[in-house]
Amino acid sequence: MPMTAERTIADPVEELLEDIGLSTEKQLMVYNDDVNTFDHVIETLIRVCEHSAEQAEQCTWLIHYKGKCCVKKGTQDFLKPMKDGVCEAGIDAKIV
Repeated sequence: MPMTAERTIADPVEELLEDIGLSTEKQLMVYNDDVNTFDHVIETLIRVCEHSAEQAEQCTWLIHYKGKCCVKKGTQDFLKPMKDGVCEAGIDAKIV
């Protein structure tokens, strides 16, 4: 018997929005700079975005090497306080 992938039942409105390219899910993108230390970025992601130490460190390496990293996904309302907290810590972040 062939194995089938598990499929979750999504919210029909969200599914429709995704089908027409209007998903409400956004990304909190953090960008690299030459000012902030690794430790400062890691501590900020742990404090503001509730990352584990390992997750924050992995994101910080991606930010360093790739120039940016999506550190959280969600709605605009969910991400806005996190973006504000990251920016208040002197780190460049945008919701995209």
